Amino acid sequence: MISIIIPTYNEEKYLEKTLSQIKKLTLPYELIVTDDKSVDKTIEIAEKFTDKVLSANTKHPTIAANRNAGAEVATGDFFVFIDGDSYIRDPDIFFNEALKRFSENKKLVALTSNLRALPEVETLTDKFMFEIFNWVHRFKNNILHTGEAIGKFQMMKSESFKKVGGFRGDLVTREDGDMFYRLSRIGQTYCDPKLTVYHTARRAHAVGWIKLLWIWFMNTFWFAFFGSVITKEWKPKR
Repeated sequence: MISIIIPTYNEEKYLEKTLSQIKKLTLPYELIVTDDKSVDKTIEIAEKFTDKVLSANTKHPTIAANRNAGAEVATGDFFVFIDGDSYIRDPDIFFNEALKRFSENKKLVALTSNLRALPEVETLTDKFMFEIFNWVHRFKNNILHTGEAIGKFQMMKSESFKKVGGFRGDLVTREDGDMFYRLSRIGQTYCDPKLTVYHTARRAHAVGWIKLLWIWFMNTFWFAFFGSVITKEWKPKR
């Protein structure tokens, strides 16, 4: 069974589109929404699609901690972490292909996919930038075997998640890349070029690509040398 875990915070604008697609999945799965004290209709929307909605008593310090909260109650053989604005066009085809990768390669512990902005919001800059990210992810996972992935979509064996101790809850950012790096130390990680997850690209559109790239670069550099990040608060996306 697949456990699909979605951390949320004020996601009423996008969440129903994401969840309605997941509900088309006919494979055995459970859907877990871990909410971080939303003040909009996020919980109300989530409860239309699943009875596994976790509402935090106190706000989690990071999205990583929120993901870990979902994993604590998950019962699947595979954990899938996606964001509230991630969109999978045909869940059955997508997850059958993903499961096939794990079946074919017993050393595979985690999988990610290509990323693209939703066609209705995608700009030329989005296309260019995400193609670079996709190339980097394929190179680091499939050739260098050092692991890399963005939190928009990560699928991993539940036993492997537990073996590495889950996400680092203290990291405001880079928790996603760090997770895949640690997973690559105990098995193989893979970026599948045949699978694509779509999303709103809202942070890049709100902040601007130049500023966002600078934030990512500085945090990646700092993390590589000091094991922590510069960013102290990752503001919610709009």
